[in-house]
Amino acid sequence: MKYLSFAAGLFAATTAVAETPVLTVYTYDSFVSDWGPGPAVKTAFEETCNCELNLVGAGDGAALLARVKLEGARSDADVVLGLDTNLTAAAADSGLFAEHGQTVTVDVPNPFGAPGTWTDANFLPFDWGYFAFVYDNTKLDTAPTSFDELAASDLKIVIQDPRSSTPGLGLLLWVKEQYGDDAPKMWEALSDNIVTVTKGWSEAYGLFLEGEADMVLSYTTSPAYHIVAEEDVSKSAAAFDSHYMQIEVAGKLAATDQNELADQFLSFMVSDAFQTIIPTTNWMYPAVTPAAGVPDAFAAPVGPEQARLIAPADVPAIRDEALAEWSAALSQ
Repeated sequence: MKYLSFAAGLFAATTAVAETPVLTVYTYDSFVSDWGPGPAVKTAFEETCNCELNLVGAGDGAALLARVKLEGARSDADVVLGLDTNLTAAAADSGLFAEHGQTVTVDVPNPFGAPGTWTDANFLPFDWGYFAFVYDNTKLDTAPTSFDELAASDLKIVIQDPRSSTPGLGLLLWVKEQYGDDAPKMWEALSDNIVTVTKGWSEAYGLFLEGEADMVLSYTTSPAYHIVAEEDVSKSAAAFDSHYMQIEVAGKLAATDQNELADQFLSFMVSDAFQTIIPTTNWMYPAVTPAAGVPDAFAAPVGPEQARLIAPADVPAIRDEALAEWSAALSQ
């Protein structure tokens, strides 16, 4: 009888585990790191969903879309978190994503549509920021204030590959949007400054922290991490005459077998519980400002008047041309 009781209990426990739904979210590697938002997001969502949240790191942002397109309808992912508006047109064209059905008021300076509204039917924003070159202000007294000044200097920089990294793609479009037909000349001028091109943001920032370069492509909010988490004020973001914006988004896979749970996660993502986590773990501006606000260290060194952003529908054609120009310039 003791054996039968044990067996019955084991069966009941196994059944309970089997009945716990699992929501799989593909995201970028830094999101799921111990110091990223992932652990806190997992805990907070699981407290509300009666489910298991399975966060899967799948490279940098641009690599996420490549993986999902490769896997197609057979993908294990229910939600992809970490694309941005430079990738949403290509993602929507894949036919792999479903409409989110959410209505949200956002606090993003340049959302597409009327101020405060979000009109993309497939993808919801969760944070945003301005790309910038970050430097050590104890080693560099004066930072360049434009690409022209950077190219004319002997400063060494680390950037990310636009084919695998959303910051890399953002830089590609930043240069193209600002310089137009003269973008190839700017890349040629910058080629001597580039120490290396990494696959993703984490590798690039690590090289910068190790002293392998004077500056690294990152965000205007990156110094906030060092100020808040490390009480280190030695990192600064160079204020250029313009800065390209990044708006990061998430979308639901059309082939998900956890449709309601995916919708619940997307709704949670734009709630105060999720948005409160973003500033001091992902070190970006939250898409919906939480009740607690953001740390003082997030005071923007640049403003919306300096922002550049290409509409998602226009990105694919511009990207192809810009990528060809970038590759040609850096291969010389």
